[in-house]
Amino acid sequence: MSGRHLVLVGLMGAGKTTVGEECARRLGRPFVDTDDLVVAAAGRSVAELWEVEGEAGFRAREQAAIADVCASPTPLVVACGGGAVLDPENRRVLRAAGCVVWLDAPADELAGRLVCDGTRPLLAGADRAATLTRLGRQRADAYAAVAHARVDTGQRSVAEVAGTVLEVYPR
Repeated sequence: MSGRHLVLVGLMGAGKTTVGEECARRLGRPFVDTDDLVVAAAGRSVAELWEVEGEAGFRAREQAAIADVCASPTPLVVACGGGAVLDPENRRVLRAAGCVVWLDAPADELAGRLVCDGTRPLLAGADRAATLTRLGRQRADAYAAVAHARVDTGQRSVAEVAGTVLEVYPR
């Protein structure tokens, strides 16, 4: 797996972007967030995509972004949207592309991290902790199926989590 992509998955708020950016810095690699790729290709925010195209439209765009990024010959650090693992093809492509690390934390902590973030369609007008608990239960098997390793991000700094991620990433 040496030289291949480092892929981060997990629920929103788990730290995929912040930890991914730190891992990319330490590895001297580009960082890519699949949500950013979807937004750039569509010319709309995630929330606008959900409103106009629905979840199915967003997920189709997400699948294309994942296929593109995983095909990159340049080793990358990739942060995937929280629900990307629900698609079996995404799981297959991600797992084959490199080392997949599941970032996990308790739902209450995730909710606290997202308290000022109004950009998440699945959390709009919802009890954040309850929604994240439900999503965590629904997605746990998919995260477990795709991940080569699981790292707890709860009550840990970005530097600590990045260090742990890089310890489990074979180079």
